[in-house]
Formats: sequence, structure tokens, C-alpha cells
Amino acid sequence: MKKDIIISGVGGQGILSISAIIGMAALESGLNLKQSEVHGMSQRGGDVQANLRISSDTIYSDLISHKRADLILSVEPMEALRYIPFLSPDGWIVTNITPYKNIPDYPDEEALFAELKKHKNLVLVDADKIAKECGTARAGNIVMLGAAAPFLDIPYEMLEFGIKKIFGRKGEDIVNINLKAFKAGVDVSEKVIAAQR
Repeated sequence: MKKDIIISGVGGQGILSISAIIGMAALESGLNLKQSEVHGMSQRGGDVQANLRISSDTIYSDLISHKRADLILSVEPMEALRYIPFLSPDGWIVTNITPYKNIPDYPDEEALFAELKKHKNLVLVDADKIAKECGTARAGNIVMLGAAAPFLDIPYEMLEFGIKKIFGRKGEDIVNINLKAFKAGVDVSEKVIAAQR
């Protein structure tokens, strides 16, 4: 088993929480893990990304080369587009559809989505709407984690374990909302996968 994952978004969107949950789930599953994060601009609303490499074999580098990522998981659509050069030919893009317009020259949305739709393996998620339906707008990142889950090759129970560990200190209600958001995200991707069969 080997998965190279790029997780991207904007500071404050919970990128590092997603990365921590996947990492914890991978380690609990007995897998090897290497991780690299760039989050220096996160407090200024800048680009945040993590390289996450998971394997049953030894991993020698924490960085993902061009055209080698199995998955781009993005909480912001322009940030998904930024990392497409790293995507393997059969890789998947799983992205939130809600733009975070924190720059004056944010690209035209129609052109942005047209570019994303050139890729055959694409899951578009209205994570903000789904998170609100689950009980809190702050769970959008966990909706996105759920949408990425079918492509991670990590048992769902292990990802749920990671969610419980990360959010456990915030109380049972917060844990349950995040588990609900995770399941709602899984459902989105499973529908896309079923439609492609």
C-alpha cells in the first residue's frame, strides 16, 4: 500500500487537523508515514499545504514529486488547481466548491471550475453547506476528509478513531458532529464513484 496525498487550502480552514487525523489513522493501522507542512502564511489567510506520504514499506522522503500524487484534497478550489502539476495521471482531486476570495485578482470561477473539470477523477463537494446541515459550519474540513476517505486505503474506523482523538477534549457533542460530517463527506464521494462504474 502506498498513498501520496497533497492537502491544501487557506490558513484557518483546518488543513493541519485533516493531516493530523489521517496521520494518526495511518499509524494506528500499522503504516509508515512521512509528512511535510507549509503553514507560515496561515495567520495571514495564505496558502497552507501538507505533503502526506503513507506506505506499508519504508518511505525515504517526505516530499511528493511532480505527477506522483495519488490525491489532492483541497478545502478551497483555487488551491486544488495550484497543485494539479503534482497529480498522477490516475490521481483524484477532491475539492470544496466554495472559494475563499482573499486576494483581489482571484480567478474567474467559471474558468477555474472548467480547468478542474478537465480531470476525469474529480469530486466536487459543497462542504460548507453539508457542514451546516451537520450542525456546524466549522466542520467543512471534516466533510472534506470524509470525501477523501474512499481514496485513502485506510479503514474508515481508523479515520473515525483519529477524529475522536483530535476532538475528544472538546466534548462528545463536538465529536458526534464531526463524525456526522465525516460520514456525509464519504457519502458524496461514494455517489461519484458509483456513477463512474
